[in-house]
Amino acid sequence: QVHLVESGGGLVQAGGSLRLSCRASGSFFSINNMGWYRQAPGKKRELVAGVSRGGDTNYADSVKGRFTISRDNAKNTVDLQMNSLKPEDTAVYYCNAEIRYWGLDNYWGQGTQVTVSS
Repeated sequence: QVHLVESGGGLVQAGGSLRLSCRASGSFFSINNMGWYRQAPGKKRELVAGVSRGGDTNYADSVKGRFTISRDNAKNTVDLQMNSLKPEDTAVYYCNAEIRYWGLDNYWGQGTQVTVSS
């Protein structure tokens, strides 16, 4: 059984910063891509940032220059540093990982709320 456990959400004023962390635990061979998604009320879940096992990153246009994704392959963790937060960043943020055991499966964290006040 694989679990993704997130931490770091909360309430912050516009212009502030938050750091989200996610750790994968359980039985598996390796982790391919990892990423952070978000879903605001009434909207579809969207990719915020992704990072490959080799460290290649990609970002949504709306967060480029403000958010930074990083991962530690030895610790099975992925972090999202969010700076210059805006009210429109308010959403539930979900960690995602492509995990290889006997096959390659997609796993999600439970979600963590990020609220940015104006």
